[in-house]
Amino acid sequence: MSDIFELLRLAKQREASDLHLVVGSPPMARIDGALQVLDGYGEMTPDEVQMALTKMTSPDQQAEFTTNLELDFGMQVPEVGRLRCNAARQRGEISFAIRLLPVEIPTVDGLELPETYKDLAMKQHGLVIASGPTGSGKSTSLATMINHINHHRTCHVVTIEDPIEYTHTNIKSAITQRQLGTDTLSFAGALKHVLRQDPDVILVGEMRDLETASAALTVAETGHLVLTTGHATGAPEAIDRVVGLFPPAQRYLAQIRLSATLIAVLGQTLVPRAGGKGRVAAVEIMLGNSAVKNLVREGKIHQLHNVIRTSSRLGMMTMDQSLAKLYVQGIIDADTLLTYCQNREEVEEVAGTRLGYIR
Repeated sequence: MSDIFELLRLAKQREASDLHLVVGSPPMARIDGALQVLDGYGEMTPDEVQMALTKMTSPDQQAEFTTNLELDFGMQVPEVGRLRCNAARQRGEISFAIRLLPVEIPTVDGLELPETYKDLAMKQHGLVIASGPTGSGKSTSLATMINHINHHRTCHVVTIEDPIEYTHTNIKSAITQRQLGTDTLSFAGALKHVLRQDPDVILVGEMRDLETASAALTVAETGHLVLTTGHATGAPEAIDRVVGLFPPAQRYLAQIRLSATLIAVLGQTLVPRAGGKGRVAAVEIMLGNSAVKNLVREGKIHQLHNVIRTSSRLGMMTMDQSLAKLYVQGIIDADTLLTYCQNREEVEEVAGTRLGYIR
């Protein structure tokens, strides 16, 4: 019989980012970006996965799962730390995915993120979108920005999350953290009332629908700093995705609103470090300068990549330029560079002749 808390402690000991429980398979952990079977455990039975879910949820959460067949929740476990959990149904059985979060909130320097993240955290108003695939570290990066604000600004921060991942202790700022389901019913509903809470900075877990996107733009238009996430693979794609949430008749107005409020889009992906131990973030940075704002307003999203590529002196960077920079610094190896890059010519332009031997 596999005890869920024993599995979580083992995953923590192995420095795993995620633990997966699927009926018919042994427990698996994501370590350095790759799924690995936890040795010494047999295939999970339906009763074992059900017991794991029962031990980690309240009766109300179990009832919600029974009704909706989906459940997202967060919790704190002694000796393990904070968890972000998802339960779902697959082939009539329960599958359970658990994200293990660091005990301490990381810093921008600790994650080796560009100094731009600190600069953006100090902005007084506008919209910052952190974009990337699931598991790319978007939420963690935004948590580092909130942490930076907490250490360097005196302001009121309101976060709306699904679920709360990192719990912040008030240092210089007052931080109010609201969780979907327990503290508010929806992102859009919380944003509708957030201005009554005298906020300076608002974090919105995700702009996932029209109502949330429109409300987030409204809050940014009223002179607040809004941080949010999206699931697009790059900065231009993130803009396209936000605009695409609006009906065709409203998209031009959405482009105008977005161009007026946009500060930056941060595209992110996690790649293996050289030597295979740990991962590092490769980051695409698109800043809302006049050229970017004009293209967003006119809907010429396909031209944004070229603006990013040619604006490195302003602090912008494409994903390929970031990967090449990590390679030149010796943080990632050539195989990783070529696996994750999209344009070999672009990475060679940055990395120079060091790629000459890879053909």
